[in-house]
Amino acid sequence: MAVSKDPTLIGSMFARIVPRYDLMNRLMTFGRDAAWRRLTVDLAGPDAEALALDVGCGTGDLTLALAGRCRAAVGIDFCAEMLQAAQEKARAQGAAIELALADAHHLPFPDDTFGCIVTGFALRNVADIRRVLAEMHRVAVPGGRMACLELTPPGDGPVGRVNALYQRRFVPLLGQMVTGDAAAYAYLPASVASFPQAEVLAEMMRAAGWRQVGYRRLGFGAVAIHYGVK
Repeated sequence: MAVSKDPTLIGSMFARIVPRYDLMNRLMTFGRDAAWRRLTVDLAGPDAEALALDVGCGTGDLTLALAGRCRAAVGIDFCAEMLQAAQEKARAQGAAIELALADAHHLPFPDDTFGCIVTGFALRNVADIRRVLAEMHRVAVPGGRMACLELTPPGDGPVGRVNALYQRRFVPLLGQMVTGDAAAYAYLPASVASFPQAEVLAEMMRAAGWRQVGYRRLGFGAVAIHYGVK
């Protein structure tokens, strides 16, 4: 399956699956995605006085995980329907977050603004990964930390082959059953297959200016959290 990174097509796809997006995340990850988000926030190390930014916030789970650990948590996304779901979730939880419709390639913030930047399951969907990494670096304060939670291409060993089979066969079937939209969840394994390997993404972060770059693999190697410091 060819992977289009046309923002209009991808935005439309995400708008379609908003009602069951959170449920699919729980099912696909066997309920582990919440723990992965908490670890992402831990690795980003938000300071109580810092501003924090969630790039590609979706329905707001990662933004909400930041909310109690920093001065203010801001989430941006290019899908208005996702932002509406995030706002409704924050209201239901009594949490204070700020949300904005914005393009990750052109973050609408001044240089040196955020002490903590996170992104979760979003970087696969952008047209220019290098540009987004550079933009996140630009808006981070010196000493600010970034953490990126993302699916990563399966390896060549037995576990990698099982992961690839799970993503190619089971995830679209589950997507059809839960959301009625198999095409959206056929996009997922295709987007993972075209995403940089974990070490390549680490090198791209270094090229964008991030230092002390590292990553942790989770979910039997299917997920990686990358982190770095400005």
